[in-house]
Amino acid sequence: MIRFFLIQNRAGKTRMAKWYMAFEDDEKQKLIEDVHAIVSVRSSQNTNFVEFRTYKIVYRRYAGLFFCLCVDVNDNNLAYMEAIHNFVEVLNSYFTNVRELDLLFNFHKVYALVDEMFLAGEIQETSAPKVLKRLETLTKIN
Repeated sequence: MIRFFLIQNRAGKTRMAKWYMAFEDDEKQKLIEDVHAIVSVRSSQNTNFVEFRTYKIVYRRYAGLFFCLCVDVNDNNLAYMEAIHNFVEVLNSYFTNVRELDLLFNFHKVYALVDEMFLAGEIQETSAPKVLKRLETLTKIN
């Protein structure tokens, strides 16, 4: 199960945070700082899986952004790596060559995308065309 999903830049600024567990605000800030401190210093030669407290961080770096999922220790690492990659591909398709500023200025669309792909801490949809079609429908409604 996914505990939280973070997108952070290299400087540690959080561009998106989705929480699937209840945490106090102070604990959330501490988690954000700790995850960035662990992930940002790792070289590309290390694996993209890190033991973190009683959980595991599965992350990928795309350009200057870190996409991090905190999951249970016994969960499948590769399934979550693929989910992150799929998420980034959908972002790239939706925003046409996504940039960090797209995430900032269209945060509501990013959260809608997260809600379409992940539900209650589990992977819901893996079909990029279906997700994009749903996002287009939501955009037309607005």
